[in-house]
Amino acid sequence: MPAVLRRDDSLVRPHPDIKLGPFGPFPRAPQRRELDRRWLHYAFLSRDNRLGMVSNVAWLGPAPEIPDAPQRVTSILLLYKRGVGWLSSQWNTETTTPLWSAFRQPHPFSEPGRLELRATAESPAIRFQLQRTSHPCTSQCAAFARDQHFRWQSETGVLAYGDWTFDNEVLRDVPAIGYHERVRGYWSWPELGGWVFGFANDPATTAPGAPPPTAVVFTLIQPPNPPNATAASVMVWRDGHLRRHFPRRNITVAVRGELARDRVVTVPEMAKLFDIPPMAPIPHHLMITGRLGADWIMLDFQSETAARIILPSETGIDPCSVHEVFGPCRIEGAINGRRFDYTTFGIVEFTGGAGGL
Repeated sequence: MPAVLRRDDSLVRPHPDIKLGPFGPFPRAPQRRELDRRWLHYAFLSRDNRLGMVSNVAWLGPAPEIPDAPQRVTSILLLYKRGVGWLSSQWNTETTTPLWSAFRQPHPFSEPGRLELRATAESPAIRFQLQRTSHPCTSQCAAFARDQHFRWQSETGVLAYGDWTFDNEVLRDVPAIGYHERVRGYWSWPELGGWVFGFANDPATTAPGAPPPTAVVFTLIQPPNPPNATAASVMVWRDGHLRRHFPRRNITVAVRGELARDRVVTVPEMAKLFDIPPMAPIPHHLMITGRLGADWIMLDFQSETAARIILPSETGIDPCSVHEVFGPCRIEGAINGRRFDYTTFGIVEFTGGAGGL
């Protein structure tokens, strides 16, 4: 196999397992504009549904008015424990380097990886051994405004085993199952508008290292302009393989009621010091259905509690809220003549609150 010439004129031999594509998780291309974004998203639920974890690590483009400015990196970790509530870091979570990602190459399924995230105050923190069991979906892209876009790729059925730190309590050797995503693009929060995103893995007991029998990921992106920029999808994995992708025109989304505001915690803690307008309401009940030929799916999610993450608006003064919502859900449907029906807990993101949304 021929060598590859890098920009610094050094020679590197490609790994024999790499056939196409970058080493990942993102292409080796500089972020040249201020609103260029990349992030890795992690979300896990313990097998007994008592614990939840959400984390984002983001890289943003340089400020144009500062020559040779260092790359901006933000990172946040949220943990949830039923009966106790949410615990959040500030925007400076310490991470392992390089970050674990299912989108790095080479990445054999049988090879576990390490992910450690820790607030500078030592709590919250996680220390996980991760193992992928599924294949990712195809990359999806939404274009909106005049020159902005949002690209994402998901992988379900990521197995986790490790320690969760809540203040002075450490829960050790907790098995969990979750979701991983990579996102990149160029956008500002007001132009992106609102989105609804979530996942639910079937927690049924399987052989060690096996994928969940069924896993579901759904996405709804609602930019205000242009009018036809809405993007949506529901994807269904069976035994680690993506079996059906329901596109926007085959999906119906309905909401009912609002989550009581005393069940929402504003994070990070320092965000409470700012003059923040009222948040966008969080639906109490979310129903998503999809049908394509003889295949169909129904997802019924109920919001139980939420953490409201305050984000700045880079092109105005209105903040944007990302709501990480935890609650029970029921999934049922049929793919290729095979029925599935399970009840579990899921994590859903409701985003909005800027630009009048």
